[in-house]
Amino acid sequence: MTDDVVVAGAGMTAWGKWGRNFVEYGVEAAREALADAGVEWTDVQYVAGGETVRNGYAGYVAGSSISQALGWNGAQVSTSYGACASGAQAIDVARNRILAGRCDVALVVGADTTPKGFLAPNAGDRPDDPDWLRFRLLGATNPAYFALMARRRIDVHGAAPEDFAQVKVKNSKHGMANPRARYRKEVTVAEVLDSPVVADPLHLLDICATSDGGAAVVLTSAHKARELGIASPVRVRAVSTVTPSFPNTVIEMPNFATDSSGVVAPPPRTFMDSIAHVAYEEAGIGPEDLSVAEVYDLATALELDWYEHLGLCAVGEAEKLLRNGDTAIGGRIPVNPSGGLACFGEAVPAQAIAQVCEVVWQLRGEAGDRQVEGAKVGITANKGLFGHGSSVLLST
Repeated sequence: MTDDVVVAGAGMTAWGKWGRNFVEYGVEAAREALADAGVEWTDVQYVAGGETVRNGYAGYVAGSSISQALGWNGAQVSTSYGACASGAQAIDVARNRILAGRCDVALVVGADTTPKGFLAPNAGDRPDDPDWLRFRLLGATNPAYFALMARRRIDVHGAAPEDFAQVKVKNSKHGMANPRARYRKEVTVAEVLDSPVVADPLHLLDICATSDGGAAVVLTSAHKARELGIASPVRVRAVSTVTPSFPNTVIEMPNFATDSSGVVAPPPRTFMDSIAHVAYEEAGIGPEDLSVAEVYDLATALELDWYEHLGLCAVGEAEKLLRNGDTAIGGRIPVNPSGGLACFGEAVPAQAIAQVCEVVWQLRGEAGDRQVEGAKVGITANKGLFGHGSSVLLST
């Protein structure tokens, strides 16, 4: 059994809105990751794909669809779905395959072609499906849920819409330096607050778009990385795919009622807090060791929540961290130096992998004008619908 997994290669398409088959984006990202690793496609022993549910049968078997497009090579294959956590789950499957000694080279790839506008449920009546119910009975679109969380920050921690707008300002500045970002334009607080209100208190520029795009990484054993001549490897130190614990005392989409804590004591930490905690525990690393973080800014207010869930600051102090410039490039702990989803938009099966790609480039010192100086340890964080946690911790 090996005890180390290395990210030997990383690849990502530019993100935008073209409406092409998602497999095209996956192949482009995969080929870039293979070239980056110095690995031939024929040497890949395992392919882990992130599933995209909106693209027909080929999406439900994304791993084999992309493998077929690259050319059948006899590799073993899997496809994972965990909504926005799909990419992290695929990384976990491939990583564990290597840790078990079952392969030395694995390709992890996710890609998506999204519909126009905010994501909506699939067609058909499903009255026993909480996701269908929250859309059809409550009218609770994703932006409505994001707005509830934003309102919570205002009511509990004294946040202001100007704080949310400042997150967008920071990330748009970061994204200006990222050639793969869809939106590369700086904005001001006034421009965010002048954009249309989508779900009070969130404005249009507070909420990420839906995008097309793909991302991929090549994972290898430490032994194979040495064979490839990788002198300073980026290692996967932990992957967290934790679920909530009963009673879940904080509302999580798509559920709009909390579990009863009347007769059962709350767990030691909330679901969102537990996502990074599990990764820290596995790696033996704490938030004080981090150099950089890529977090899931579906909406600006959610990035502020992540500061606290990752342990970057105490509960209620996220706004202070932001206002002090600590989470901007050049600050104490830069968050979303890629520009985040604010500049990329959602391409669901790809985005957790894309976060890992950005951290890899940061830890290698290959991030160009958005480079975080001296980056040694990085973490990614997001979550998927129905309690799919997602965090990957990497270090040099």
